[in-house]
Amino acid sequence: MSLNLRQKQTECIIRMLNLNQPVNSSTGMANEEVYKILIFDKSSQDILSPLINVKDLRKHGVTLYFLIDKSSRKPIPDVPAVYFIRPTSSNIQRIVSDAAVPLYDSFHLNFSSSISRTLLEDLASGLLKSNDAVSRVSKVHDQYLDFVTLEDNLFSLAFSNCYLQLNDPKAEQREIEEIIEKIVDGLFCVLATLSVVPIIRCSQGGAAEMVAVALDQRVRDHLLAKNNLFSEGGNFASSFQRPVLCLVSVQGEKGAMKSFELDGSDPFWVANGGLEFPEVAVEIENQLNKYKKDVDDVNRRTGGTSGAEFDGTDLIGNTKHLMSAVNSLPELTERKQVIDKHTNIATVLLGEIKERSLDSYAKKEYDMMVKGSIDWNELMGVLKGKGSKMDKLRFAIMYLISLETVPQSDAEMVETALREAEVDTSAFQYVKKIKSLNVPLTSISSASRGNIVDWAGNLLAAGMKNLLSGDRQLALARIVDALMEGRPNPEVDSYLLFDPRAPKSSSELASSQQPAKHIIYGTTEILTGAEFVDQLASLGKKMGLGVNPASSAH
Repeated sequence: MSLNLRQKQTECIIRMLNLNQPVNSSTGMANEEVYKILIFDKSSQDILSPLINVKDLRKHGVTLYFLIDKSSRKPIPDVPAVYFIRPTSSNIQRIVSDAAVPLYDSFHLNFSSSISRTLLEDLASGLLKSNDAVSRVSKVHDQYLDFVTLEDNLFSLAFSNCYLQLNDPKAEQREIEEIIEKIVDGLFCVLATLSVVPIIRCSQGGAAEMVAVALDQRVRDHLLAKNNLFSEGGNFASSFQRPVLCLVSVQGEKGAMKSFELDGSDPFWVANGGLEFPEVAVEIENQLNKYKKDVDDVNRRTGGTSGAEFDGTDLIGNTKHLMSAVNSLPELTERKQVIDKHTNIATVLLGEIKERSLDSYAKKEYDMMVKGSIDWNELMGVLKGKGSKMDKLRFAIMYLISLETVPQSDAEMVETALREAEVDTSAFQYVKKIKSLNVPLTSISSASRGNIVDWAGNLLAAGMKNLLSGDRQLALARIVDALMEGRPNPEVDSYLLFDPRAPKSSSELASSQQPAKHIIYGTTEILTGAEFVDQLASLGKKMGLGVNPASSAH
């Protein structure tokens, strides 16, 4: 049984759009079509966007859709409204005011995560203040969909600045606990959507263990309910093929902007989205040549027989070719649109690569990570050559991470080169500071959780040496592989184990080897390299590190 998170979440959303009625498996639609209005907030819009487009909304009877905080919404009588929102105080107030007007005939309320008793009571008391408002609310559902699925096996909890908040040296314990609770809420939503109870493995100490302990207890408490969300967990509920949840802390052309949709309906993106740029460029050329060949073939078949005597046979044959050509036109047109889209994207990317010498950066970074060293003149040439300030800063940080030890004098010269390029060195100094701690992960005991910020700086230092192995396999991928094997491995021997289905005194991992592996990766937020460096810079400034580039010239 495969765990396809995108498919599972999409099915839940489609059921919600059909007023939580069963959907016909053959048509993918409800047996009775009902026209309706969809109301959502910004977070729910982020959930819907990768999964449902406007055409899909129309297919499931959604005629209009609005953000809940849109002030200009007008009453639309005799039409039901589907609300898909986070359970927040402000959203509850908007629902109460909408029902009091009333804006719509009936209200189907769907919360992206579980609504608290306090907010539910606020909803009830607010509705009771208006005549007939309570009767207009048809159903209230906890949907447990508060996460963003970007691929079949990749999701994000879509938190902002999570790494910064968890590693903030000035963060109070209450603030850390609130973030941990949000992470647990999001992971519980993922498990509820998949309808699985996993074996939980985590590194000792810090955020990973805190999340694992809280999530284990949350699932245990939920399993005590008579009609719990995991009652229909398919083969996973009763078979030996229990999933393993691994928790790891990780401390257009210039001018007008153009946007392109890249999703599962784009065959080129599906086939080539994970390739490196040179391979993508070759594949675009291959697809373009194939398209031109097919077009030439159609033109040749429909061009008639030049200079030949006209007869009925030629007319019949040519008509057949013409009909074939007409039938092939939609497919050829669609292929051309896809090729044009990716050619435009590749052209812009190629321009950036040439202008900033990104190909040179990529090659030197790879060589540096594999060899664990770099020629000094080459390093200085990069920092004083082409590239943006962020390119140079990221390269300098990769230099710190890739080398096992960096002499203090060398680090200072790199820092000087960055300042000469007018680069803010806060992020560089923060990574240098954390690297100097050089605290191994195994030394971070669970006892250190009493002072939650103790582990904040240790995490990045612990992963420096093993960030990438010689074959470029990420440390995270190695950890997941080792945990799924279930055999002794020094890299994960210290990892804790939690099984919400087992008594707390007897949690253990089934020793049977699973016949197949299906992996879903998730994260609190998905960042670009520049966004992560910005968070490192903020942490550096909070520690009093870094120099303002403008003042370094004095």
